[in-house]
Amino acid sequence: MQLGIVGLGRMGGNIARRLTKAGHDCVVWDRNEAAVKELGAEGSRPAGDLADLVAKLDAPRAVWVMLPAGGPTEGTIATLAGLLSPGDAIIDGGNSFYKDDIRRAAELEPKGIHYIDVGTSGGVWGLERGYCMMIGGVKEAVDRLDPIFAALAPGRGDIPLTPSREGRDLRVEQGYMHCGPAGSGHFVKMVHNGIEYGLMQAYAEGFDILKNKKSEALPANERFTLDMADIAEVWRRGSVVSSWLLDLTSIALAKDETLGDYPGEVADSGEGRWTVMAAIEEAVSAEVLSAALYTRFRSRQDHTFSEKLLSAMRFQFGGHTEFKNGK
Repeated sequence: MQLGIVGLGRMGGNIARRLTKAGHDCVVWDRNEAAVKELGAEGSRPAGDLADLVAKLDAPRAVWVMLPAGGPTEGTIATLAGLLSPGDAIIDGGNSFYKDDIRRAAELEPKGIHYIDVGTSGGVWGLERGYCMMIGGVKEAVDRLDPIFAALAPGRGDIPLTPSREGRDLRVEQGYMHCGPAGSGHFVKMVHNGIEYGLMQAYAEGFDILKNKKSEALPANERFTLDMADIAEVWRRGSVVSSWLLDLTSIALAKDETLGDYPGEVADSGEGRWTVMAAIEEAVSAEVLSAALYTRFRSRQDHTFSEKLLSAMRFQFGGHTEFKNGK
């Protein structure tokens, strides 16, 4: 199947690679000419600009936009709207605010252009592991693009089937889901990332408590010098708190238990704030997610081992660089 891809960064480039390996025809463009050339050498078809990309696709076309939320995505979608035809589709696979998706879908509807929002989780590991996708949009358009989503998804793998799921959508077991109308995909992904904040914060605080058990403020017979890397490793194996985030924590601690390359200044990319905003709008109590977000704000003024661990996890799953001195 054909797909245009705009934005060839950490995730966009690997999405093109995974689709090309699965036999799909990807036409790619990015302002970074080197990225376009690199993907072209690996089997994608390079485009010179957005107009060229659209011209190289057969109708009905589909263009996947994988750019930072806000201005870059907004401007690109506006340009594509003037180039595409009725029956074509624009896919936003970035981390856009779901209310922007609802507005864009309404703006594109009179033109007959389908708008699909795809919350995409998988980070820099997606090429190898696949991407968990939460999809919003008109069913007809989503179903037409199912071969693309199926190729990007991780597949069932060796995860045991959940009891009592008989009769439900089998695509969910493959790692992708049609959540509902435009905006619903990014809304589900937004809450996913809010939960991610809370999970990361819980690991970070727990390991900080373990690390500080050797504090001289404690009675001598209550001090333990604990091996952080080995604790993370043993918890990965059969523990009720095992998870991919713990796997990534173990990788970081095995490399350097002090996490010396991480300053402890932890960024937030927007989804945590939006999740807390949604909780306020819905009058839903979200103490853990709110506290995790506020901790990231505080980390930019005062840094602890737990914040270094948060930075380490962000680098491991998403390639987010918060290293000291840009290292």
